[in-house]
Amino acid sequence: MARAEFCLLTIISSSRGEALITKDKAEVKESIWDWKKKKWLKEEDGRRASSEIRGDLFEEERSEDTPARYHEEYRKLRSWTHSSLDLYKPELLRVLYPVFVHCYMDLVAKGHIQEARTFFNSFREDHETVHSRDLQKLEGVLSPSHLEEMEFAHTLRQSKVNLKICQYSNELMMQYLRNTKSTMMLGIVNEHINFQVSPGQPSSISDDAEVVTLIGNSQDAANQINKKEIHWGVVDFELKDQFGWKAVLLFKKLKKDKAASATAKVVRPETSTSSIAPRVKSELPLPVIPTEVEQSILEDLRNRVQLSSAALPSVSFYTFINTHNGLNCSSISQDGSLVAGGFSDSSLKVWDMAKLGQQSGNSVLQGENDTAPSEHVLGPNGVKRSYTLFQGHSGPVYSATFSPLGDFILSSSADTTIRLWSTKLNANIVCYKGHNYPVWDVQFSPLGHYFASASHDRTARIWSMDRIHPLRIMAGHLSDVDCVQWHANCNYIATGSSDKTVRLWDVQSGECVRIFIGHRSMILSLAMSPDGRYMASADEDGTIMMWDLSSGRCVSPLMGHNSCVWTLAFSCEGSLLASGSADCTVKIWDVTTSTKVTRTEEIKTGSANRLRSLKTLPTKSTPVYSLRVIDQYSNALT
Repeated sequence: MARAEFCLLTIISSSRGEALITKDKAEVKESIWDWKKKKWLKEEDGRRASSEIRGDLFEEERSEDTPARYHEEYRKLRSWTHSSLDLYKPELLRVLYPVFVHCYMDLVAKGHIQEARTFFNSFREDHETVHSRDLQKLEGVLSPSHLEEMEFAHTLRQSKVNLKICQYSNELMMQYLRNTKSTMMLGIVNEHINFQVSPGQPSSISDDAEVVTLIGNSQDAANQINKKEIHWGVVDFELKDQFGWKAVLLFKKLKKDKAASATAKVVRPETSTSSIAPRVKSELPLPVIPTEVEQSILEDLRNRVQLSSAALPSVSFYTFINTHNGLNCSSISQDGSLVAGGFSDSSLKVWDMAKLGQQSGNSVLQGENDTAPSEHVLGPNGVKRSYTLFQGHSGPVYSATFSPLGDFILSSSADTTIRLWSTKLNANIVCYKGHNYPVWDVQFSPLGHYFASASHDRTARIWSMDRIHPLRIMAGHLSDVDCVQWHANCNYIATGSSDKTVRLWDVQSGECVRIFIGHRSMILSLAMSPDGRYMASADEDGTIMMWDLSSGRCVSPLMGHNSCVWTLAFSCEGSLLASGSADCTVKIWDVTTSTKVTRTEEIKTGSANRLRSLKTLPTKSTPVYSLRVIDQYSNALT
């Protein structure tokens, strides 16, 4: 009975009053059916209307998803960023380039090739100054298949851009995209840009190396590689094993004499960084240095003067004249006595600085001896040359490097070969073949015998003087390997590439152990600190970056040059860094200060990195090709 009353009360509460109580069961059932029918019709009408609305929205979205929409939304975004407040404009402008790239690739992916070309040509000039090389590669993406086949396009497509921006700039950007209903731009920003939002005002440091970096697959791989352990110290070897017991006694005597003379100096030099560096064992088997050179090496150690911000080096400039579009490279021997130049006519020329400027009638010129061919002495008009001419390459010579003792010189060329020359015999000894394309750079190891090369074939290779085939091949860069540099302990080499990255390789295993990401253009020069802890790299834009090899992070960007930096060189104790640029200047930087300033202090001071330049030495009107810090002074070639 209680159950029946419960059901009746439920029906009554859903009906229209007491009239239903007096009706019979048939009328009650009919009323309930009518009520359910009306409710079902209302729901069906609602579903049909909702479906029609969604269909209209989808139709509208499909009709508006046209190539013209990419062009119009990007044009408006570009106009808005350029008209924003000067305080936030630099941060907002950084968004344009990744959006531009992905707009173009989206149009190509959808098959709108002609519209993509029109879009690319319309806004290309905005990014030409900073990203000219990337734009040249991007211009070659002309079909959807290229997005998968071309490594450059595939990497951009699969990765994100990590972009630092302040909180207010981020809010301004998002608010604009939502208010203007720029759904295409908003989708690209959400999919391909990762904003690292920081509180407070936008950073006043425009040269922050980590403002714009590539993340995603590439960055994840780099982070994983950078976790590997490396040993950055200097070589630990016994003097008696390397030079003999006689050298040990002589070295102790020279060290004692140097300590005694140091007390008489007015300016006390800073402690050498290499003296406190950890000692590691070289994994390369090294030949025994001849005993006849032990005296000169130890004398160099005795005469070496420590440099610092209080004791800057003197500078000697040497200028090549009448070499417009002819000189490709230059090199200075470790003691500064020889200078080499590589030329577009496939020749290599070596000058002896001790004989430079002397009258030809009163002195014996370089290469003038009974065993040397006459063409090494006489010029085309029968006039004696002031240099030694080495001929053998069949293409322009792009790099030259002296052995530590100066008795050999290596040259690399567009003919894909590397040649070893003797500066005593004035002759070619070996021709090394292995690269498939032009060889951009070659460098002797700090202890000689081994050398490394960098090529257009995207590889770097390790060689030894007594073998004609490479010992190791380092492959991994996405573009040309433009420069190479040995670590102080000879266990690693660093390579700089047109893909804007620097890699550190283990010589023994051929494995990449560090990837340094931060440059915005191709890497042109590298230098290792004498203690092996830091590496300096310079790019086409004139930016120099100091890296900590242990962590793989940028310690400090050094800004000051306004053109390509062709050469870098550390002082012998590592406290100073010299840089030579196409802006016709040599700059000397305080490495000690640069590596101690924290990022927080840099943001507070804003321009602290510019104050680390101790001195700027301008040339008259010639770019600087090569630098060498030689004990008491610095040599520069222009």
